[in-house]
Amino acid sequence: MESLSRRKMIKGAAAAAAATTWNFQVVPSRVFGANDRIRLGAIGTGGKGASDIAGSAGAGFEIGALCDVVDVAQYPNVEGRLKNLIGARRNYPNAPFYMDWREMLEKEAGNLDAVTVSTPDHVHAHATIAAMRKGLACYTQKPLTHGIWEARAVTQVAKETGVVTQMGNQAHAENHMRRCVELVRAGIIGKVKEVHVWTNRPIWPQAVPHYPKGEEVPKHINWDLWIGPSQFVDYSPKILPFNWRGYWNWGTGALGDMACHIMDMSYWALELGAPVSVEAVSADGKGAMSDVSPPTWATITYTFKNGDDEIKYIWYDGYKDAIFNEEQWALESKDYPGNKPRTRNLPPEEILEGAGSDERSGYGTVMVGTDGKLWFNRSKENWYVKPSTKLDGFDFPEQSIPRARDENPHNEFFDAVKAGDPKGALSNFHHAGPFTEMVLLGNLAVKHNKKVEWDAANLKSPNTPEADAMIKRDYREGWGLDVKL
Repeated sequence: MESLSRRKMIKGAAAAAAATTWNFQVVPSRVFGANDRIRLGAIGTGGKGASDIAGSAGAGFEIGALCDVVDVAQYPNVEGRLKNLIGARRNYPNAPFYMDWREMLEKEAGNLDAVTVSTPDHVHAHATIAAMRKGLACYTQKPLTHGIWEARAVTQVAKETGVVTQMGNQAHAENHMRRCVELVRAGIIGKVKEVHVWTNRPIWPQAVPHYPKGEEVPKHINWDLWIGPSQFVDYSPKILPFNWRGYWNWGTGALGDMACHIMDMSYWALELGAPVSVEAVSADGKGAMSDVSPPTWATITYTFKNGDDEIKYIWYDGYKDAIFNEEQWALESKDYPGNKPRTRNLPPEEILEGAGSDERSGYGTVMVGTDGKLWFNRSKENWYVKPSTKLDGFDFPEQSIPRARDENPHNEFFDAVKAGDPKGALSNFHHAGPFTEMVLLGNLAVKHNKKVEWDAANLKSPNTPEADAMIKRDYREGWGLDVKL
């Protein structure tokens, strides 16, 4: 009876929050007392799910339910990337376990306050929207969704329900990122004209010409549930547990995997919104050579306009010497057969000057302004500007962005849930939804191998009507999303 009353209270207050004018007032979905337990269900318990569970528990959540399409209790020999599935079941033996997140939400929502969604990309929107409509706060991994329409839908449902939300791009909670946002906005390099960002992904097969040959599904995996809303393809260990990232059907390639991390500071600082166009060069100028998989490398240019001002935002991923070896089902260097690719797709030297070898081998950002350049890496605190003389006399601004407890995204999410503040976690869906829309637009340009004009208000490309099927994909029967935009 207690849990039912609590759920009614949460839903009622969340509805009140959604009805409020967002810019002026926030109505907490629930005010927790000092001794209240804030209970969380985990959708996805391996890979990133394992760290999200550990981070949530460390932040203060009680783990109240677990869900995964892999049941380690039936797994005879847990190894490799699936080993961390064991920990969740061992560490939280009293948390009910489900293989179907829909069943978990139906049976456990009244006993939960929040969920983590740490599944492959193609399930993010479905699980997240269902959880929000149950009145549950949602911490969903990046990219927030698999598709552009889905990002808009998730943002809308977040506003309608008024629940607390957070996307899992962890560095958003770190002080050095928030400080750089403040400095860029204060004009430390003047007016920004260009942004260049790069990554060392993919570290999985891409440019895959066809799906792998199907194999018998192991008894510990519910493959139909893993496929979920996407096109059905037979099971293969070349897809699950890790390489799904390199297939359009379930992943979003190197861009979707890393851009919500690496683009985050500059997108946030510049408050970019939606671009007016995006274009790409990829796979030696041949575009997306496979309908199944993203190419081995891509350079994507987004164009943003604010009045007469224009900002070019350029993304670089992949390896110029990479080819797909079907026998090994892996990428290798065409110049050094049998070895991993090594020729990075990076910004030109006039942009990179000053970047160290470790930054070139990983990922980073260079922002180019009228008064200089700023180098930033989300995993390091030693951001710097060039020329350094531009710092002489610079009026460093006071802190204006709240800091997360211990610079930890799970702490920030917990604290927002406890306060009932829908925007208390700063990578909330009201920010992360439009950000994800922007990021995923790059894949439209890659897939269609042309300059794609963009009408953000209508989620349409005026010059690429064939992109509609990628903007809003078809779902398997029984997996539709009932959201009206």
